[in-house]
Amino acid sequence: MYLDAAKKLGEELGKEIPIEVANDGDVTALAGAMDLNDDSVLGVAMGTSEAGGYVDPDGNITGWLNELAFVPVDFCENAMVDEWSGDYGCGVKYFSQDGVIKLAPAAGIELDPNMTPAEKLKVVQGLMAEGDERAAKIYDTIGCYFGYAIGYYAEFYEMKHVLIMGRVTSGKGGEILLARAQEVLDTEFPELAAKCKLHIPDESSRRVGQSVAAASLPKLG
Repeated sequence: MYLDAAKKLGEELGKEIPIEVANDGDVTALAGAMDLNDDSVLGVAMGTSEAGGYVDPDGNITGWLNELAFVPVDFCENAMVDEWSGDYGCGVKYFSQDGVIKLAPAAGIELDPNMTPAEKLKVVQGLMAEGDERAAKIYDTIGCYFGYAIGYYAEFYEMKHVLIMGRVTSGKGGEILLARAQEVLDTEFPELAAKCKLHIPDESSRRVGQSVAAASLPKLG
């Protein structure tokens, strides 16, 4: 499909169009690596699901299946079951809009069951923007989860940086999440915390960073 589209575009422009197909999570991590001007970057996007990407110590994306959404991070046998993989305790139920929605009742926030997941997330984000402490507790809890998850991910990835983005991390909630994750790292994984930094990209990088990174992938000439 991509090759046919590139061929058609090339015919219209009268020249060959280089193309490279890469996982969006990897492109996100590459954008982070380019912005940070460093390597060994794990990128995690918390949105509809939990997307993952990785730039290795040589500064390359690997083509690995970094589907962190389906990696279990909670080994309690009564943890929520992911309907896609059939496994329990998967990251998607903790680091996505599902994680926010799951925690809302425990925080004392009632959400209209007729709303879509995206609409429910917007309600919590609206409360967060208003300074609602109940919403803040949700992001604090997700940050606690994420701090421990980073410690687990470090068993498989060599990391200097962890970059988080996605709708769940927007606004003040993302800052609370990141601060709590950092606290967990400092307390529970001090050696990892000393060599790994946590980041949320600035607004400019969120808007165009992936596009710039994607454009850098095809070989020219």
